[in-house]
Amino acid sequence: MPAVKIQSKPSAGKPAFDLPSYLTAKTEAVNQALNHFLPPENTRPATIHKAMRYSLFAGGKRMRPALCLAAAEACGGGEADALPLACAVECIHTYSLVHDDLPAMDNDDYRRGKLTNHKVFGEGIAVLAGDALLTQAFEIAAQCDAQPRYPHRDIILEIAKASGSLQLIAGQVADLEGEGKKITSAELRYIHERKTSALLSCSARLGGMSANCTESQLAALTLFGNQVGLAFQIIDDILDVTQTSAQLGKTAGKDLTAQKATYPSIIGMEKSRRLAAKLTRGAFAALKPFKGRASALEALADYLLNRTK
Repeated sequence: MPAVKIQSKPSAGKPAFDLPSYLTAKTEAVNQALNHFLPPENTRPATIHKAMRYSLFAGGKRMRPALCLAAAEACGGGEADALPLACAVECIHTYSLVHDDLPAMDNDDYRRGKLTNHKVFGEGIAVLAGDALLTQAFEIAAQCDAQPRYPHRDIILEIAKASGSLQLIAGQVADLEGEGKKITSAELRYIHERKTSALLSCSARLGGMSANCTESQLAALTLFGNQVGLAFQIIDDILDVTQTSAQLGKTAGKDLTAQKATYPSIIGMEKSRRLAAKLTRGAFAALKPFKGRASALEALADYLLNRTK
């Protein structure tokens, strides 16, 4: 794993941030909210609602919602105002995974240690379940409370841009078109900044917006999200090579099999680790304007750099 471990240093007399407890609490809050926002699985047509819930409650780490909630806290906001937006980004993330796993995309049989959606419900329902989760995200986001600086128009536009053809989908398209080709590190960065960083940055920005953050705070959260997002994907590339399918909860070695360009394949394993560490240092630096109020964001950045699955 990364050669350089970066950790936030608690102030004198201040205990280290308890990230496991934080994630447990935030995951429980997000799961309860998602259960409230989504139609019950027996709602007609039951098949689609079962399929949506199957993937949404498959045991994900809820990293994007956690970033959203932590960003809100850093800006002085409350969990209740940020929860709808945290749930919205998780619906978008899950939709992208359902579609990524399809035979026409990455063709994977397992996700989060369980059979992928299309292996359980069939390809047609999996496509529709992803579509429904994407649509559900906007329905949930529209139920958030508007803030003086950020009306509903700005919130919806933020989510639409991050998940649209210039960001998330752009990254997915470039990823597909790059399979089996020799691409440059700049082209690979283009893919990762859109396929991964865009939604992570959006999550942090939405958290800040839910707290009516200032323009300078929003800029800091944007930079933080971009840096963390790219580091996150580099670590993903490394783990695909170094970990087993059982450890990852999905098929290991898929990037190599699909002839996808990755950071290890282009710049090597050690340079990839150093780059991820450098990006994480940049993420920490971006949080300086919060003057110690972003402990949860710092802990999340450290966790994402040093995770093993």
